[in-house]
Amino acid sequence: MSKGLPKRSENYSEWYNEIVKRADLAENSAVRGCMVIKPYGFAIWEKMQRALDDMFKATGHQNAYFPLFVPRSFLEKEEEHAEGFAKECAVVTHYRLKADGEGGLMVDPNAKLEEELIIRPTSETVIWNAYKNWIQSWRDLPILVNQWANVVRWEMRTRIFLRTAEFLWQEGHTAHATEKEAIAETEQMLDIYADFAENWMALPVIKGMKTPNERFAGAVETYCIEGLMQDGKALQCGTSHFLGQNFAKSFDVKFVNKENQLEYAWATSWGVSTRLMGALIMAHSDDNGLVLPPKLAPIQVVIVPIYKSPEDLAAISEKVEPIVKELKAAGISVKFDDSDNQRSGWKFAEYELRGVPIRLGLGMRDLENGTIEVARRDTLTKESMPIDGVAESVKILLDKIQASVYQRALEFRDTNTFPVDDWDEFCDRVEKGGFVLAHWDGTSETEEQIKEKTKATIRCIPLNAPVEDGKCILTGNASDKRVLFAKAY
Repeated sequence: MSKGLPKRSENYSEWYNEIVKRADLAENSAVRGCMVIKPYGFAIWEKMQRALDDMFKATGHQNAYFPLFVPRSFLEKEEEHAEGFAKECAVVTHYRLKADGEGGLMVDPNAKLEEELIIRPTSETVIWNAYKNWIQSWRDLPILVNQWANVVRWEMRTRIFLRTAEFLWQEGHTAHATEKEAIAETEQMLDIYADFAENWMALPVIKGMKTPNERFAGAVETYCIEGLMQDGKALQCGTSHFLGQNFAKSFDVKFVNKENQLEYAWATSWGVSTRLMGALIMAHSDDNGLVLPPKLAPIQVVIVPIYKSPEDLAAISEKVEPIVKELKAAGISVKFDDSDNQRSGWKFAEYELRGVPIRLGLGMRDLENGTIEVARRDTLTKESMPIDGVAESVKILLDKIQASVYQRALEFRDTNTFPVDDWDEFCDRVEKGGFVLAHWDGTSETEEQIKEKTKATIRCIPLNAPVEDGKCILTGNASDKRVLFAKAY
């Protein structure tokens, strides 16, 4: 085990923070609640971006960019939206500083803005104000736009990647001619997020709908994907919102439909953020450090030479060169670490800590035997393989590791998901952690009482929840399906 790394079982929070720091992913900045994403961490985020961006474009979406600043009056136009975000807004009131006469700076009182500007907590309002000029006829629809951006939500309790005052994300904003099209878009984007979580992040998720209490401010319905972290807490990993005509009405976005009548456009919005980096760490990593699914690993294969002399290194390098070439030709990111600033043992531990899926070790004895040592990060197992054909073996092994990381997370979730019908058992289960499937009577009051008593929230009403007669876990009132409860980040 890497020296000094806390164990998950003893202090999960400290373990998480140490992995973020020691794997060189990110660090706290001088601005409270904000983070610096370091190159290795950003390389993972870039891989996430690239995969998601390809998925968006494959379904007809285009990228655009909208302003960072939102006039206060825009935010006020949609009442629920304004109320939902008011407490999290960072507000710009002045546009100039001036010297204070003592070698410092002060806000120039004569430079007060006529209208305050909000640093975007989300962009529905500024985008729908633009859409008013873009949409006149049904021929202008649908508009399928996404933007990659940063947003600010003023958080009091922050944790790197999971909850920061400023974070990176993508936000899709689409406009449609019919309700049916907009709902289909909302569901399609949820499916894309679930596909990405499961096939790229190796994270099994539950698709569902939020309760009215947990719904996005200004949405008619909010769909979500929920993942289970190794400490038994849930993490919302992505949301897709059917906004109805709320924003179109607030910004007077009307179009002439095929029947030549004026109608308000139908809207959706959807997003995932750098919170997915937190999910990746918490769902898969172990007491030795980061564990990355190969598809998102910046370095998928590292080759470490074990040598005593420059001549040894030259002989090893000659054997390694065609392996590197073949792996790169197959689109695999590979690093040959022949630097002499650290010993091979240190490098082994460092790449293990940083979650590199496969490590190849090659020394002079291996050369003589025509073999190479192959170490898997997910299982921490090693085996000796013939050097000839190792590139092909590595390609196959990367797919096996991707599947194995997913399978392990799935088994963890399945063994920590509990159908419960008794209140005392419910409280006990929630306290221990995991997903709890229980009946709920459908009222906001009951939902709030359960939250107050147990700190558990309804993560979602699963889309595949079977119809099943039962009694609410708290009130005993009738219920026709189980919902997903958990403590959450």
